[in-house]
Amino acid sequence: MKYSGWPDPGELVVGKIDEIEDFGVFVDLEEYEDKRGLIHISEVASGWIKNVRDHVREGQIVVCKVLDVDEGSQQIDLSLKDVNDHQRSEKIQQWKNEQKADNWMDLATGEEIEDEEYTAIANELIGAHGSLYEGFKQAAIHGHEALEDTELTDDEIDALVETARENVSVPYVNVTGYVDLENPSASGVDGIREALTAAEGNGEVPEEVDLDVTYVGAPEYRIRVQAPNYKTAESQLEESAQRAITAIEGHGGDGEYHRDPRTDEE
Repeated sequence: MKYSGWPDPGELVVGKIDEIEDFGVFVDLEEYEDKRGLIHISEVASGWIKNVRDHVREGQIVVCKVLDVDEGSQQIDLSLKDVNDHQRSEKIQQWKNEQKADNWMDLATGEEIEDEEYTAIANELIGAHGSLYEGFKQAAIHGHEALEDTELTDDEIDALVETARENVSVPYVNVTGYVDLENPSASGVDGIREALTAAEGNGEVPEEVDLDVTYVGAPEYRIRVQAPNYKTAESQLEESAQRAITAIEGHGGDGEYHRDPRTDEE
């Protein structure tokens, strides 16, 4: 998705070098519709430049800093030398992420969608989360909740969340807790098994959460939870332990939940 309008002075932009002249370099801006900028020879590199082509080539993707924008004369002045390696790497990654998000938008909206409708959906994502990529990322992690404050329809949100969860790789965190289960009643081991099944969620654990219960040593069982964020992970861990405790107490047994923070890892 390319932006209409103009970049702002000071903004970093991605461009493709289109034409090289003795006095400077013309660059097609990859993120803006029908916008072209000029890198004057003095802004290509620091120091004296004998030949511009020693520093750049046609077709090269570059990251530039916007020095000045004159909409009246349709002129955008750019600098290549004012962008450091860290800024360049970060901006290129951001641009690549937005290209991915463009493809996800196509998957979510279909080929038959009108341009105006496509833009309206994209603008809702950008308005809610700052960029298309971040919008899809949040939808993958939080589902419908990430888009509930937008003007998107339920069907549009369904499609975006489904596409996000099929395509976006999100960071996960892992937390671990322990539950002690003792059952002196007649149900014995069967009661323990029922409590462990309850701890595993009885099929009700959210799809973005991975929960595993393993035996440590009588009467202790380990609960490991992988989730998109700590809030969800901690909540699911506590709910798992409580399900086990409730189940074992239903058999006349005892259950106790405890944590070892040293086992948490990101």
